[in-house]
Amino acid sequence: MKIINIGKDFSDAPLGRYPTDGPYSGEKFRDEILHPALKENAEVTVDLDDAEGFGSSFLEEAFGGLVRKGYFTAQQLQSKLKIQTNRPSHAIYRDLIWTHIRNAHCS
Repeated sequence: MKIINIGKDFSDAPLGRYPTDGPYSGEKFRDEILHPALKENAEVTVDLDDAEGFGSSFLEEAFGGLVRKGYFTAQQLQSKLKIQTNRPSHAIYRDLIWTHIRNAHCS
């Protein structure tokens, strides 16, 4: 099992959808950290606690993009991906991640 702490392993202030939006975009996180970890491990846990917060565009691109790009189905991610937080203020982000995954369609 692999654990990714977004705040420590990527940025404590991830923002934007694309690299043109800034250096810590959802696309960069997905392509350089999340997707490789999911390919190489049976289970990946993403810890949200050490990041200040997350924009919806970051979360949609990073997590919904896994389905849109055809890397995984929503069903595969339900068994491979765990999202954890101990911060009550971050529970909304965990829920939003799963909403983006469920609503994404492979293009």
